[in-house]
Amino acid sequence: MPVRVTLDRLIVAKGLKARDLAAEVGLSETQLSLFRSGKVKGIRFSTLARLCAVLGCRPGDLLDYDQDPRDLATRDDGD
Repeated sequence: MPVRVTLDRLIVAKGLKARDLAAEVGLSETQLSLFRSGKVKGIRFSTLARLCAVLGCRPGDLLDYDQDPRDLATRDDGD
């Protein structure tokens, strides 16, 4: 998938522990771990906003995108 979660970089840069971040944001450690690993299909904007507020960042600091021409292909699965 061309969208990558780059949250780990911020966690390290800010010297945080993932479990502390999860608690402050209001997520379980499992939920945060799944997001960090990119194993989720989506994230609520409210969760993204809380992550940004706690980390003092913008959404683009948590996600990255690698250009992929297949992203422009027509899909029939509702995405």
